[in-house]
Amino acid sequence: MIEVKNLVKDYGGHLAVDHLNFTIEDGQIYGFLGPNGAGKSTTMNIMTGYIGATEGDVLINGHNILEEPEEAKKCIGYLPELPPLYVDMTVMEQLEFAAELKRIPKKERKSAIGEVVALAKLEEVQGRLIRNLSKGYRQRVGLAQAVLGMPPVIILDEPTVGLDPKQIIEIRDMIRELGEKHTVILSSHILSEVSAVCDHILIIDRGKLIASDTPENLERQMAGAAGMELLVKGQEEEIREILEAIDGAEEIAVSESGEEGVRKVTFQLMGENCLEDGDEDAEREESEEREESEENEDMNIIPQTDIRETIFFAFADRRIPILSMHTSKASLEEVFLELTADNASGAEGEEIDSNNASYAAEETNPDNASYAAEEKNDSDNTLYAAEEESDPDKDFTAETACK
Repeated sequence: MIEVKNLVKDYGGHLAVDHLNFTIEDGQIYGFLGPNGAGKSTTMNIMTGYIGATEGDVLINGHNILEEPEEAKKCIGYLPELPPLYVDMTVMEQLEFAAELKRIPKKERKSAIGEVVALAKLEEVQGRLIRNLSKGYRQRVGLAQAVLGMPPVIILDEPTVGLDPKQIIEIRDMIRELGEKHTVILSSHILSEVSAVCDHILIIDRGKLIASDTPENLERQMAGAAGMELLVKGQEEEIREILEAIDGAEEIAVSESGEEGVRKVTFQLMGENCLEDGDEDAEREESEEREESEENEDMNIIPQTDIRETIFFAFADRRIPILSMHTSKASLEEVFLELTADNASGAEGEEIDSNNASYAAEETNPDNASYAAEEKNDSDNTLYAAEEESDPDKDFTAETACK
């Protein structure tokens, strides 16, 4: 479990993170979303121990990342957007080096590395130099490195960047597989990807948490403005006249469909009418009210007319044929845009946030090989957890190499 409590990060008067609170439960896949400049990168960098917080706490399995960094980082596997890799090493050398840094006992390293090589599908390239790998394969090596040792919490920052469609599907399957045994936090700008693999979504804006729910519930929150789309054979003036007379039909748009005489019509259903099309909560409430009424009154309940019937008969009365009709609920993209619509000053904050909070990703550029330099400069600020000093299998080769 991860608990973020009253987290604040202040950059010279700019609050990149503003008293943020949320809890990550075990055994779920979480999507972490936010517009540029929202404080998402800063929050992830604090959670993983790359930077400190101005105020607040981050507890990872009970360990405070700011006070017990080594213990907390034993629980984390982190894949930054730019994987920290030595380009002059082969894939196997990189993973062996990472295993040493993570202090995985010697007798377990071969099987541990074999497990992540198979998971990331790196068998065909395990002997190749990393500098000769495509960006997609480098991303896989970074992912294998993150899950090496199977820490309980896996944090992935844009894991599908640079991958082709087939590789994206494979990574999604891998994330789902990891989610069966680990807590996974996935940061991505590809909202369809988040919707496809995540059990729960957190959205932050201007450093504050503005939404925390399942993808289905977030989409359902937008049901108050459910959309409909029609193909109608008729004149625009008549179509608008009919729809404007229907209670709840708003934001009516009529355009050419490409077929002669046929118009594409879109509009939003506001108010009570929108509840009649697939809103499970409203249907449940209506059912409960009906049952209560049946208990109190000996009468039959006549169900309300489906709004689609109203639309159909309204056009039929004017002898204007509807060629097709379907409803659409809000997508995650629409929910995201709606919730962050007030982020007018986001671009202003982006420069401050990215310049200060994203330095870790820049520092882990494969070409500067600061994967080891981080170990050199701050032994407490590494994501690779040390085994207990009494462990007879402990190997200091990598630690020595980094000093």
